[in-house]
Amino acid sequence: MTTRNTYTVTGMTCSHCVNSVDTEIRQIPGVTDVQVDLASGGVTITSDQPLDETAVAAAIDEAGYELVRSS
Repeated sequence: MTTRNTYTVTGMTCSHCVNSVDTEIRQIPGVTDVQVDLASGGVTITSDQPLDETAVAAAIDEAGYELVRSS
């Protein structure tokens, strides 16, 4: 079962930022694709299993940025 979720990340300002976020998220087990849109801060993650938002937030934090959590 493929799942796709979109998140918003703050703090990205350049292609290096995009690459850092992409690299960290791809290390989460089950992730099959990552699309990062620098202009909007949108990150779309495709995975073969549901992802734990805490794991996504930790990966984004490790890259040096912040996940905007929905309220």
